[in-house]
Amino acid sequence: MIEHVNQLGPIAPAAGPAPTATTPVVWALNTTIDVVGGHPVADASSVLDSEERERAARFRTPGLAHRYVASHLALRTLLGIHLDQPPHTVRLTREDCPCCGAPHGRPNIPGNPLHFSLSHSGDHAYIALATTPVGVDIEEHPTPQTLSDVLHLLHPTETQELTALPAAERITALARCWARKEACLKAAGTGLANGLVDPYVGTLPDPAAVPGHRLTDLPTPARYQAALAVLTAT
Repeated sequence: MIEHVNQLGPIAPAAGPAPTATTPVVWALNTTIDVVGGHPVADASSVLDSEERERAARFRTPGLAHRYVASHLALRTLLGIHLDQPPHTVRLTREDCPCCGAPHGRPNIPGNPLHFSLSHSGDHAYIALATTPVGVDIEEHPTPQTLSDVLHLLHPTETQELTALPAAERITALARCWARKEACLKAAGTGLANGLVDPYVGTLPDPAAVPGHRLTDLPTPARYQAALAVLTAT
């Protein structure tokens, strides 16, 4: 388990150790702050690319737009540091989907000099960097209604685990399971295209072993759960 998650704030961060296949680097961000890594959120247009600016403009709620822009400023700041180039020059594309071949698979940098994954939920974002495909996910604790809605969509063993828990523990367990599953699906590049049944990641405090992945839970703020998955075989 990764015991330490770096915290990104208003000041430009130091590069720190470079990520590797066995030692990914994870950063956390409070997405409500007004300056991210030295870049004001209000003046982000000079850093983000046209697609990011267009997506930000589509948010009808200012708070959601702010969170989106802050998280993407963080991503570009960190990528720029490790690639030794200005953040606005980092070109972000997508790989082909392994399920259908369309260009909506893992987000990437052409040539994959560095793999990355970004997740945001509520007021927090997590970013993982590695030299092999990686997925990170953070989940705010869901509502009881969400638990009811998705319970039957999970792996049968996960459904059994959740229903066997006391009601007071199920919300945390579902968030833990969801973060693990999303992290694995992001690392694989498939997303939710094939549903939520596979892979089996478990809902209990220790994640299940997932073939081809190194899966670990991450420390989080209260009422959040997060997980990191790194591909060990492609």
